[in-house]
Amino acid sequence: MMDQKSKKLFWKKEESDKKDLEATIKDKVVPLLEETLEKSFGITIPKIESDITDQLAKPSLSIYVPLTASFKDAKKKFKEDFLRRELMLKRGNVSQLAKILGIDRRSVHRAIKEFEIDVDIVRGDVKGELEYKEKVVEDTIRGTLEQYKRIFHPQKMEDLYREVPALSKNIAKVLAFEQLGWKEAEREFEKQFIVHHLEEKRGDLKKVAMKMGLRGETLQRKMKKFGLR
Repeated sequence: MMDQKSKKLFWKKEESDKKDLEATIKDKVVPLLEETLEKSFGITIPKIESDITDQLAKPSLSIYVPLTASFKDAKKKFKEDFLRRELMLKRGNVSQLAKILGIDRRSVHRAIKEFEIDVDIVRGDVKGELEYKEKVVEDTIRGTLEQYKRIFHPQKMEDLYREVPALSKNIAKVLAFEQLGWKEAEREFEKQFIVHHLEEKRGDLKKVAMKMGLRGETLQRKMKKFGLR
């Protein structure tokens, strides 16, 4: 347990990190997005910029949240992707990974078995930190753009998707990631997923629960846990 002084220092640092991230996004990321959108569409599109930067500003960019699946399927996908990436960064070292994620080795091995992950293959797919960041940023941008595929002309979207890898590389150079434990990452996924659908359905809990594939009581219990209205 943290004492009061430690808690104050923790929240002070978190607030400072948040302000630094917001400044980085405003000063460095937004201009990159504007340049890319103008190249693909001939104009800047504030709504797309806002949606992408909102996702990039979420706690821990290492959380990729698939938004089109049900809550159950999306959570399973998230857990598998998160575990694969963390294993890759730790070069397949289960003991080291367990320590960083805050769970025991048996839990890591169970998850590896559940998702049928070949650790030897993961070890052979080791990427540097920057390359890893680029992949996470690209996943985040592509996931955000999914909702626009039926709105804009297919050729325009195809032009934009071609620019995503280069855009992701440039953004990854200026953004910092934080390391989350397993429970923290799982919690952050659930919160982001629920918030997205609350916004999409304008707070209609019945529609949100139906879209997510959850019972109404389950949704409200999770909202209470995260302090959401």
